[in-house]
Amino acid sequence: MPIPPNSPDADCCSLGTGPLSPDDATRYAGLFTALADPARLRILSEIAAGGCAPVTVGDLTTAVGLSQPTVSHHLKKLVDVGLLDRIRDGRRVLHRVRPEPFTALRRVLQIG
Repeated sequence: MPIPPNSPDADCCSLGTGPLSPDDATRYAGLFTALADPARLRILSEIAAGGCAPVTVGDLTTAVGLSQPTVSHHLKKLVDVGLLDRIRDGRRVLHRVRPEPFTALRRVLQIG
């Protein structure tokens, strides 16, 4: 049931972007699913703490205290949903945060 425009609750419950289409809901659910893992959140927080500069798997392995295969697995999941970019630099592989998906997630979550 819609909230009447004159109601004191009219402004506090409106989503910033309005109702989501089925495709958008599926896309955002994939992003939230990828973020729902504590190890992935730690990895993202380490990248962000470094100013979002590209980092190697080795850098992250040391910082988060996880094995290289585990960090690589989580980075692949974050790249697959579009939260990180994977950049080949000679023999090194760097990962960098993509800000656009996080901007979209903020808009979706903005209530009021």
